[in-house]
Amino acid sequence: MFHRRRATMAAFLLPAIAVYALFILYPLFQGVYLSFTDSVGGPISHFVGTDQYKAMADDPAISAALWHTVLYAVVVVVVQNGLGLLFASLLFRRPRVRKALNVVLLTPTLISPLMAAFIWSYLFAPNGGLNALLDGVGLGALKHVWLGDPSTALYSVATVNIWMFTGYSCAIFLASYLSMPTELLEAAALDGASGWRRFRNIEWPLLAPALTVNVTLSLIGSLKVFEFPLVLTNGGPAGATDTLTLLVYRNIFGGGKFAYGVAVAVLLLVTVVVLSSATNSLLRLRERRV
Repeated sequence: MFHRRRATMAAFLLPAIAVYALFILYPLFQGVYLSFTDSVGGPISHFVGTDQYKAMADDPAISAALWHTVLYAVVVVVVQNGLGLLFASLLFRRPRVRKALNVVLLTPTLISPLMAAFIWSYLFAPNGGLNALLDGVGLGALKHVWLGDPSTALYSVATVNIWMFTGYSCAIFLASYLSMPTELLEAAALDGASGWRRFRNIEWPLLAPALTVNVTLSLIGSLKVFEFPLVLTNGGPAGATDTLTLLVYRNIFGGGKFAYGVAVAVLLLVTVVVLSSATNSLLRLRERRV
């Protein structure tokens, strides 16, 4: 009976494992292999060892793109989750407007990233919506070439990412809020705990699992960002918004350096795995401590 059950389980699992191996594992291992060749995209290639990775180590564009990618991810993770937590806390305390505002916050996530990028490219234009708004409210001195200034371009691109996915983070935090034991919250209210004290001592520890999920998802998504910098700046100005994903795209599809682009993709994969795993482990450790 036991062996029959195991055979049945295996029969159901094998199709999923086969699909996963065919579309995930095989391309992954094939890509890693190609990064050790001199392939330009055709069937002919020669094994060159670590030459592509040595070239990356000497390429200043790689180090700059890696820094931009990590900085972009840090900004997005901190601001997006901070705003998501703030909105979730407000919605939890205002049940009458919760449904309406939750829909409003989630609406940007329904838009295609390409469409969102094109919309914001107009808003960020020198004569676009953002500068017109500043001029209209008497803050014309703050008008700026947001995407044309290297000091603000990366943060402007990150703003689009934050705008699009803050509602998603808010929904996860709000779900955690709604699952909190009402008895505990009522007891805290009777003991006089309110405001910051209630949040720090009761709500924040109970939000630990939601924080782990939100930070991990937003970190992975922002490290792999592609559409926003491609459409808004195409890596400019002067490479100020170049990310690893853009370098992968340029080398594979436009630069004739297929193997080198694949090596950059492997670097991106390692970066995502290392940073997300380390962050997730630290947050899981925090969950166990609280």
